[in-house]
Amino acid sequence: MINITLPDGSVRQFEQGVTSLEVAQSISEGLARNVLAAKVNDSVWDLSRPITEDARVQLLTWNDDLGKNTFWHSSAHILAEALEALYPGIKFGIGPPVENGFYYDVDLGEQHFSQDDFAKVEQKMLELARSKSEFERREVSKAEAVAYFEEKGDQYKLDLIKDLEDGTITFYTQGNFVDLCRGPHLPNTGFVKAVKLMNVAGAYWRGDEKGKQLTRIYGVTFPKQKELTEYLERLEEAKKRDHRKLGKELELFTFSEKVGMGLPLWLPKGTLLRERLEQFLRKAQQRAGYQPVVTPHIGSKELYITSGHYEKYGADSFQPIRTPNEGEEFFLKPMNCPHHCEIYKTRPRSYKELPVRLAEFGTVYRYEQSGELHGLTRVRGFTQDDAHIFCRPDQVKDEFLKVIDLVLYVFHSLGFEDYTAQISLRDPENKQKYIGTDEAWEKAETAIIEAAAEKGLSTVTELGEAAFYGPKLDFMVKDALGRKWQLGTIQVDYNLPERFQLEYIGADNQKHRPVMLHRAPFGSLERFVALVIEHCGGNFPLWLSPEQYAILPISEKFHDFAQQVKELLEQEDIRGYVDNRDEKIGRKIRDAEVRKVPFMLIVGEKEQENNAVSVRKHGEGDLGSMTVGEFTGMFKAKIAEALNK
Repeated sequence: MINITLPDGSVRQFEQGVTSLEVAQSISEGLARNVLAAKVNDSVWDLSRPITEDARVQLLTWNDDLGKNTFWHSSAHILAEALEALYPGIKFGIGPPVENGFYYDVDLGEQHFSQDDFAKVEQKMLELARSKSEFERREVSKAEAVAYFEEKGDQYKLDLIKDLEDGTITFYTQGNFVDLCRGPHLPNTGFVKAVKLMNVAGAYWRGDEKGKQLTRIYGVTFPKQKELTEYLERLEEAKKRDHRKLGKELELFTFSEKVGMGLPLWLPKGTLLRERLEQFLRKAQQRAGYQPVVTPHIGSKELYITSGHYEKYGADSFQPIRTPNEGEEFFLKPMNCPHHCEIYKTRPRSYKELPVRLAEFGTVYRYEQSGELHGLTRVRGFTQDDAHIFCRPDQVKDEFLKVIDLVLYVFHSLGFEDYTAQISLRDPENKQKYIGTDEAWEKAETAIIEAAAEKGLSTVTELGEAAFYGPKLDFMVKDALGRKWQLGTIQVDYNLPERFQLEYIGADNQKHRPVMLHRAPFGSLERFVALVIEHCGGNFPLWLSPEQYAILPISEKFHDFAQQVKELLEQEDIRGYVDNRDEKIGRKIRDAEVRKVPFMLIVGEKEQENNAVSVRKHGEGDLGSMTVGEFTGMFKAKIAEALNK
């Protein structure tokens, strides 16, 4: 008999060789009908794979991310089988699941494929799904795998097999299709009830721009047609909220081929929005005891050799800068942390002055392949709201608590109320790949776990996801469309203090190494702005909106009064504009609504006589007449409520 431990901590005994499906059946038939795969210890398995020793087992359904991954991975195989039936001689690269669906990279040879072909492929996929073919796993030797794909003439699979160790290779077969794959997969194809191909694009084999360009076909599948319909409706809403579309319409940012791909240009309104975000966080950081610093946009090669970043990332992230002097090597700054270490080292530090919290809105540069660039979410130059905390080991937990408070303040102020925290810890079975002592790791991991618990965070724990230099806490935020984004992150680092020989004098008058915490609530301003745009559909929170009001004079003779109102509001740090165009008031109101201006202040003869404004709120309509003082009071109260909730 073996012991199976379930997620609730309960332990059940089964005969050796029991499958995860049989475990599910022992709990309930309903669960057995809906389970897709199982997480056995730390690996995801097919439901039919025998368990031969004591194990932790989590049964995965469509409601689990790993369950969806299995569903979509299996769907990629169904897509491949459909393509092979419809396009004889097709060759296959890789077909992984992605965040929303899956793709398969294929070489069609001389055959043509476009969106016009989607319908027939979808129909074939549904036909194959209805056949309920089982996904059969088979272990094969490397020689057998090579022989199979040599006979088939699939050079891409042979290229993949070269990197695999004999004894670790598995084939999966469903229907007439055989693929090289680690799995896991669904029990059979019948779980797939709804299919939609989403896009077709080019993709270089193994990401090498000098290599063969393949055709990448994206798709998504669901266990119910209703879920596909709802997903497509959300996609339509997402198109309306696309930050690239709204960024252009609201005149926030642009790109120029002459400046360079992936290098955003911030327009005046976007700059105002960006500056408001910076000011918002600067004030919060000042209250939390952070000291502002500024570092250069470049650094010498020696700096990044010392930090270890050059060895780890090399040419992938580091862009050299030419200088007239031979032997000098500088790079565009890919991260801020090495510079902050050098600032810490400028003078001796005592244990009494720790923690030292250094904060910078530092612009960094990293090379992204052109095909991976996407609006503001994937760029080559971006500004991080970076801070590094140098503290004693006994201060780590308290600093974590304070950073969590700061991150949650940012989220609440911007309307992000649905989030989880991922606690990323060491892999206990592979400790040798991490630096630092067991004692230091245990203290840091305990501090993170306790801090998250004290704050009542909804958490998930991932073993093996820690950075090599320390554990971390990542915040995963859901936006208005239910999409997940990784935003705030807090990381513990024993590596850089060691590499830079950072020290403080302890109470024992001896030298000690500080612990270094990395944190960035926004992550990067560019990506964060993209998320905010799409989350609120361009209807920014009042305090963040670059144009907080529009003053709309009914006719030219009220332009001077409109300007007086504007000057009064500017004195209260309320920003907006006067629409002096020779247009009717109805047109001015409509245009202000399109620009998503929070308040419209209409001024005419009555308003001028009473030193007042007629107030309209975006999306709500008329709020009535107010004096400028009354409007200012209401305005400030709304901002205070938003920033202090």
